[in-house]
Amino acid sequence: MFGPDEGVEKKIARRRELVFIILAGIFLGTLAMLNILGLSRQIDLSFSIGSWDIPFVVFVGVLPYPITFLCTDFISELYGRRRANYVVWVGLLLNIWVLFILWIGGVLPPRPELGPDGLPDIAHPNFSYFYIRKLTGMATAASMIAYLTAQFVDVQVFHMLKKLTRGKALWLRNNGSTLTSQLVDSIAVILITYSFSDAIHIHPGETIAHGLFILILSNYSFKMVAALLDTIPFYIGVKYLSRYLHLDPNQGFSQKKPVHTIQ
Repeated sequence: MFGPDEGVEKKIARRRELVFIILAGIFLGTLAMLNILGLSRQIDLSFSIGSWDIPFVVFVGVLPYPITFLCTDFISELYGRRRANYVVWVGLLLNIWVLFILWIGGVLPPRPELGPDGLPDIAHPNFSYFYIRKLTGMATAASMIAYLTAQFVDVQVFHMLKKLTRGKALWLRNNGSTLTSQLVDSIAVILITYSFSDAIHIHPGETIAHGLFILILSNYSFKMVAALLDTIPFYIGVKYLSRYLHLDPNQGFSQKKPVHTIQ
């Protein structure tokens, strides 16, 4: 039998681990989804303001991407830099695992005859798999570098701002870290993918520099708006979760002692 204090502490510890698993699970599940979908569809959200035509083009894989940074910000705020870095490293291993499954799924028999473009005949029942495999393989390999760089930038900038503001101005470290890291990611993933694969196509009559600039600006603009919009749920989430988990974000994961009642 546990004593009153010991029983309460174990209950709070279970809460903390459950919330961490949920945040890490959303992060890793979203990461796998966006890598598999990746460049499979290009979405044109261009619009006009008066006589100005504003090009806005993003790949489908960018749509869930901001949630990964929100998850690492929650983990950084509630559990500290070490756990956030652990999740980033597991995300890298997940990228490698996705690439391995895509590779082995394509080499096991029966293997269709592939054309010069690495794809079977469009009428072949496995065409969809090999098409997704081709896009995902190229995009994931490129995004792994951008992902690692951006996620570590996110965690480092988050804690740098937290230290500079002495734990205050939560909005600043949430937005500052995410906006900085996603700019790094947007530039890196577009340039690397274009340089080392044929997954990004420049429209006829459009210069390479202009085409890449539009893609980078569109992807970053989407991420920037999403990052600004998540400030309020981040504030509410941190306030609620720090109380629910009996954590003081300014002291770290294990510094705040549990109280003796559970709501």
